[in-house]
Amino acid sequence: MTQRNSALSGSAPLDAEHFAAAASSAAPADARSLRNATVSAVIGTALEWYDFYIYATAAALIFNRLFFPALSSGAGTLAAFGTYAVGFLARPVGGVLFGRAGDLYGRKKVLVITLILMGCATMAVGFLPTYASIGMAAPALLIVLRILQGLAAGAEYGGAVTLAAESAPAGRRGFYASLPTLGVCLGTLLSAGTFFIITSAMKEADFIGYGWRIPFVLSIFAVLAGIWIRRQVNESPVFEALRKQRSVTKAPLRDMFHEAGGRFWIAFAARFAENMSGYFFQIWSLAYVTRQLAVSREIGLAGVLIGSSLGIVTIPLFGWLSDRVGRRPVYLFGSLLFGLGTFPYFWALNSRSDGLIIASIAIAIGFSNYAMLSVQGSYFNELFGARTRFTAISTVREVSAVFAGGIAPFICTALFESGGSYVPVALYAILMAAITSVGLFVSPETRGRNLSE
Repeated sequence: MTQRNSALSGSAPLDAEHFAAAASSAAPADARSLRNATVSAVIGTALEWYDFYIYATAAALIFNRLFFPALSSGAGTLAAFGTYAVGFLARPVGGVLFGRAGDLYGRKKVLVITLILMGCATMAVGFLPTYASIGMAAPALLIVLRILQGLAAGAEYGGAVTLAAESAPAGRRGFYASLPTLGVCLGTLLSAGTFFIITSAMKEADFIGYGWRIPFVLSIFAVLAGIWIRRQVNESPVFEALRKQRSVTKAPLRDMFHEAGGRFWIAFAARFAENMSGYFFQIWSLAYVTRQLAVSREIGLAGVLIGSSLGIVTIPLFGWLSDRVGRRPVYLFGSLLFGLGTFPYFWALNSRSDGLIIASIAIAIGFSNYAMLSVQGSYFNELFGARTRFTAISTVREVSAVFAGGIAPFICTALFESGGSYVPVALYAILMAAITSVGLFVSPETRGRNLSE
């Protein structure tokens, strides 16, 4: 296994001496720059996930009636999730374009652009006329805005974790690179909380009439806060060193495939369980418990809220743990928990017990999904070289998202509708977990690698 890992990593195994040397040779940012980079990453990622989660929640709950009223309930839900999946088809394009720009011109500039694009597209959804007002133009415009969201999101998280990891000391990189993932938690918490408050306070007719627009319009405040914070951020010290040495690549995508080798496919496989589980637990489960089990939508949203709240503790904890035991053990824990827990998860949902439903969703998010997501930032940064890191992380995340995350709610709905049973959905989830687990078993341990290499 050691020889295989060494070949895949393109370097010698990271033993204790290598770890110490890498930690001492790193050139992290000063305390103020590190704080600004971390806060910027958290806010930007929070906005990305706030935007995507409110869209996904609306798609699961009401978009079938607002934009596809001529279709049946099941077909309308498929169509709504189809527009959701379109954003993921645009994400690889955004990842390649903005990732390339990040490796050519710097991490900071790209992160400001993606933040503005994401926020404006999300806010525009809140002002979009529905099918009842403008007919087929409504879903067409919805798809256009989803594409813009996808382009921006294609590089947002990759850029955020790259800036945070490259600014952090090597011995605490797992902890600091996990903090942007708090943005995932906070964005989900804010969006689920907003929907929870609105749906609880409004009558059904008012919610369908105008209430669903409120979460989209509110994103403007996160955009303004994010722009102000990112203007205070210094450029990554790793990128600055590359620029001073005139080592910045002119063809990041080409050089990425040349330099990364098997590490690209390891990262690709690692994404399947993490990405699919996030949308499976937080999005598709809402539609399942609401439509198939006839459970109040507030119950599923409460589970998501509690799971996201757990992440405030578990995300930095898993990041800290990865600095002690390594990236792979923590990532594997989350992947195996997802795969082995899929059938028990469905049994808990099918009990129709409010308490069991809330607890199962919360635990699945807070421990299984966040164990993987919290380590991903440091792990992916350490897998790829400095010259093409932004491009590599954004590309692998967003290309894999098309297969693992974006189409997951659509596939789960299609599998369930085809037979009326959750078993095919569970087997699909287990397959995603198996792909990630196998990839991690053959992958190198990267803890402590010098990011300037």
